[in-house]
Amino acid sequence: MEVGAAKMIGAGLAVIALLGVGLGLGNIFSTLIASVARNPAVRDTVFPIGILGFALTEAVALFALVIAFLILFAA
Repeated sequence: MEVGAAKMIGAGLAVIALLGVGLGLGNIFSTLIASVARNPAVRDTVFPIGILGFALTEAVALFALVIAFLILFAA
């Protein structure tokens, strides 16, 4: 197999993590909206936790992209 083709396959496999990130972000924010809609008084408590969950989940996406770029563009 050619090295370029193997790099493309490896980068594609590394980016599969973005599917889980998308599902996780949708789950985080749908739960956040549902909990605030159910009890609006708890918004000040739940919103920072939702943003923390967003940041930690988005970090996984950034790590996956960094790995994909390293696979593609590293010597």
